[in-house]
Amino acid sequence: METRVAFVAGGARGIGRAIALALARDGRAVAVGDLLVEQAVEVAGEIQAGAGGGSAGGSRDGDGGSLGENAGSAPRAMGLALDVTDSSSVSAAVARAQDELGPIDVLVNCAGWDELRPFVDTGEEFWRRAIAINLEGALRTTHAVLGGMSERGWGRIVNVASDAARVGSSGEAVYAAAKAGVVAFTKTIARESARRGVTANVVCPGPTDTALLRGMAASAPDAQRLVGALERAVPMRRLGTPEDIAPAVAFLAGEDAGYITGQTLSVSGGLTMA
Repeated sequence: METRVAFVAGGARGIGRAIALALARDGRAVAVGDLLVEQAVEVAGEIQAGAGGGSAGGSRDGDGGSLGENAGSAPRAMGLALDVTDSSSVSAAVARAQDELGPIDVLVNCAGWDELRPFVDTGEEFWRRAIAINLEGALRTTHAVLGGMSERGWGRIVNVASDAARVGSSGEAVYAAAKAGVVAFTKTIARESARRGVTANVVCPGPTDTALLRGMAASAPDAQRLVGALERAVPMRRLGTPEDIAPAVAFLAGEDAGYITGQTLSVSGGLTMA
């Protein structure tokens, strides 16, 4: 089977990193795009070292580059500079990934940002940043790859949203609204692309132990109490891990998920049940 190429936006750490590694284990060539370029290149290096890549020669860094090649073939993984709030950055990253790895068959949008603030304590600058990263980022990357997927008659788009999009979350009003937008956007793309062999689905993590969550919790008056409250809210009585989320994304990005589209899957230890 021809190797599929996956592009993971926000793949340098946390859930995105786990997804990139899971896709590589499934035999995908993976482009890891992130503002954290050095970490994105490191993830590509992990893929080369542990996910069946070839030699580690020919590596590049700087503004993003490939890590290793498969016995003279296209590199299995590469790290790329990616700012999902900038259309030119998205276009450049997608073009470079396709030049080195081939046409993008799988898109995973995992770039995200938030801070815990009551809505009345936020302002328009905060709103714009939250929406630009959490909602508009998915629009930009999807716009950059969807046409090619449709022309080739095969594609998988998996957008990582949040259970906050489904039920709301105190202190995350704008984030929840942006992620709810991602859910609605994904359903619409699924309808528009169903006859072209392209599926679009959403995975909604619950509270997940990542650097982003720990940073948000640290800004609260009682961080440990907040983390404990989150754990107690989950029926399984623990936070999720990035490795809990990645298999769901990898499945929806796979060959066997071709009749699943427009769906929203919570991976949250039972926090929300539809």
